Amino acid sequence: MSEGMHLAGARDAQQRGDRLEAAASVLALLSDRTRLALLDELGRGEADVTTLTEVCGAARPSVSQHLAKLRLAGLVTARKDGRRVVYALRHGHLRRLVDEALNVADHQLHSLPPHD
Repeated sequence: MSEGMHLAGARDAQQRGDRLEAAASVLALLSDRTRLALLDELGRGEADVTTLTEVCGAARPSVSQHLAKLRLAGLVTARKDGRRVVYALRHGHLRRLVDEALNVADHQLHSLPPHD
């Protein structure tokens, strides 16, 4: 194997490792029920903290803390709308990921047959 091929292989392995690490970080954030509920609701559209608190049933300080973690991770955005802060998903990939996780849950809970 030439040195160039070896370096390209090492670079590909590093990129794959970086990609897997980033994906694992996203999935770790999704492993919390409250954050998953928040992301599920934001998949339907923008919402403020009051709406998100009502939907997920958690205390307002807890919702704010979870939203801060999601913002820090770059999964949600926030913008001011008067006195309110309105949150949104950063991109559709996350909405689809949450939807798929909930679809898997439906299959487990309702003994639905597997499919592609």
